[in-house]
Amino acid sequence: MKECGYSEINTCGTSPMESPHMKKKATVRRKWEVFPGRNRFYCDGRVMMARQTGVFYLTMILILVTSGLFFAFDCPYLAVKITPAIPVIGGVLVFFVMGTLLRTSFSDPGVLPRATPDEAADLERQIDVANGSTSGGYRPPPRTKEVVINGQTVKLKYCFTCKIFRPPRASHCSLCDNCVERFDHHCPWVGNCVGKRNYRFFYMFILSLSFLTVFIFAFVITHVILRSQQSGFLNALKDSPASVLEAVVCFFSVWSIVGLSGFHTYLISSNQTTNEDIKGSWSSKRGKENYNPYSYGNIFKNCCAALCGPVNPSLIDRRGFVQADTAQAVSPSNGLTMYGSTQSQSNMGQIHETPVLLENY
Repeated sequence: MKECGYSEINTCGTSPMESPHMKKKATVRRKWEVFPGRNRFYCDGRVMMARQTGVFYLTMILILVTSGLFFAFDCPYLAVKITPAIPVIGGVLVFFVMGTLLRTSFSDPGVLPRATPDEAADLERQIDVANGSTSGGYRPPPRTKEVVINGQTVKLKYCFTCKIFRPPRASHCSLCDNCVERFDHHCPWVGNCVGKRNYRFFYMFILSLSFLTVFIFAFVITHVILRSQQSGFLNALKDSPASVLEAVVCFFSVWSIVGLSGFHTYLISSNQTTNEDIKGSWSSKRGKENYNPYSYGNIFKNCCAALCGPVNPSLIDRRGFVQADTAQAVSPSNGLTMYGSTQSQSNMGQIHETPVLLENY
């Protein structure tokens, strides 16, 4: 007969269905690791960006290379011939441009949290009661709610991805797959959405970049002109070939940058977003009674509302810990990790939906 070996069972440890490794992993997992949107996180969730960041790195290279050539080849000559304040002012502008760019790119633009499965199930029960039917194959039509803001009726659209009724001025970004509060647009040049929490930094970035581009372009031309008076135009270009490259880059970029700054200055003065302006949400063509309910009726007040005041806190708590009893991670077929909600099933007739109660709207 074969001898039977017995191993000691630890009754004070984990359950038969749970290993110590799985239990430890579940307790230390943060919410950004199972975030449902198409975003990249760095520095343990402190940095949040879109997945498409190639154009963002191109933006940084253009700014740093052009500025570096200016400081290396133009500033020494201009500091002697004109004033030492030129490299100082240029350095301050570059520092401000890079600071606002990184602040815009690395922050949460105002992502709205998705509904939990419990909230989705609760809405399904409400739909069954309202329709007087419990058939699981019936899909209700897209829903909207109406709220009155300063005398203007505004529709709240339902997001079938996030399972929420979007608050006013919010929209779902198809690239990041998130609903963003006061959504302006998705900007590939900064590698992030532009919304309620980072719009002011985006505006300061493009405005300061406009000043920097005009500043470099003007003093590069000045540098070439001063050298031309001493040794001729062709010799001046040979003595400082980097100035030619800087002038070309600034000449072709200054028009779009200054134009973009002017466009967003108009949006801020009228308290609109790019999304609203493109759609013509408050255009008079839709009717004489159609007006912008968010405008304060004063340019100064609109600018203060957009650029001043505290930055709203993030709503997604991306560095918080996942609670095993309240949140469930699901791995969908497209390779994206889901947290706190379920995606639409392959059968279009089975969709879990829920509204989220919105305060102050």
